Amino acid sequence: MPIGTSATTGSSVAPQGAYAHPQGPVDLPVLRGGWEPWRVLGAESFMSIALPSAQPTRSQLYAPRGVLLDTGPDGATRLVAADTGNHRLLVWPELPGADGADSAVVVGQPDATSEGAQAGGRGPERGLHLPTGLARAGDLLLVADGWNHRVLGFDATLGTDDPEPVWVLGQNGFGEVEANRGGEPDGASFYWPFGVLWQDGWLWVADTGNRRVLAWRGLPGLDGTPSDRPADLVLGQPTLHERGENRDGPVGPDTFRWPHQLVVTGGVLWVADAGNHRVLGWHLPVDGDRPADLVIGQPGFTTARELPHVPQGPDCLRFPYGLAATARGLVVGDTANNRILEWSPAPGPASAAVPVAGAPAQAVLGQDSFAGAGENRWLSLTPDSLCWPYGLATFEEPASGGRAARALLAVADSGNNRVTVWQRP
Repeated sequence: MPIGTSATTGSSVAPQGAYAHPQGPVDLPVLRGGWEPWRVLGAESFMSIALPSAQPTRSQLYAPRGVLLDTGPDGATRLVAADTGNHRLLVWPELPGADGADSAVVVGQPDATSEGAQAGGRGPERGLHLPTGLARAGDLLLVADGWNHRVLGFDATLGTDDPEPVWVLGQNGFGEVEANRGGEPDGASFYWPFGVLWQDGWLWVADTGNRRVLAWRGLPGLDGTPSDRPADLVLGQPTLHERGENRDGPVGPDTFRWPHQLVVTGGVLWVADAGNHRVLGWHLPVDGDRPADLVIGQPGFTTARELPHVPQGPDCLRFPYGLAATARGLVVGDTANNRILEWSPAPGPASAAVPVAGAPAQAVLGQDSFAGAGENRWLSLTPDSLCWPYGLATFEEPASGGRAARALLAVADSGNNRVTVWQRP
């Protein structure tokens, strides 16, 4: 874990203008596509070591891997973090006014100081085990409860600590936690689901351990259909009963190694295929298993190259886990390169200037050039550095109270045990 200077409490002060580095000055606002760090959540640790305290608090985070920005019950912009290492969710009902602020609601633990899977042994009926992906589906907050091999739904108001889940998919009840429900994969079971997306009446789940993406039209059990209704379609496997890595063969346009976060932008479903070091895209609608139409991070559909410890460039990825959409295009958490890349606009035939395969990104966050890949730039912990960024979330916030409209980008900065929020006018 990197050692350096922790972000100070209070409002983050973003570096401005040129950033000094051995290759000479870089204009960071231009390099970062206009994004500037704005808020840091996750309390400081002693001796400037980026580690949480031994006991959880309302402000500490331990290896967060998911984050969500949405509109809360009072109309304010709300932030929810999957505090993965503490097996809980933390909820800020409105964006905090200072760094290191306490959350207001804890989900998955009886209180703010408890820890451990299954609510410290209380049981899976109220507990979580390495929660990761988050999504909003109308009146439900959806959680990809990875090592319980299920997706849970909570009342989206999230008004009090320790709420009970009200919906489950992937298990026969709230007390069951076996991978693939104790058997072979089928159309209603999961093995390490780490990503979840609700989009235009469709539920998409990255069933990571089964190396596939499943999709349902509607929410089984809540739309008048059985709660164990099989998925309406599968991507990455030839049938609903197989789980081979890359279909037990070479990497291709219709295979996954570790699918993770999902997002839709510009009429394209994007899937972060982390283990193959790429992001795949399908033009919607998708009516069944078929090859992807687009790929970024690789020169083509049949390569899965990894470039560790060498200059990376704007057109390659190393274990990309996170995805988010902006009004401009696509944002990718290039996790093992400790950076975030933005394609603006997202690759696709609608943009003649951007090739389908091997498209270079236009902006980078967390590094001072496209060649950088070090944890916290191999220097120190700052508001704009990154160490293994996982989940991403974006939100377009309208003007309010004299503040101009802005775009927000929340980052589950897992290796730094924090969530950072970036803004762009």
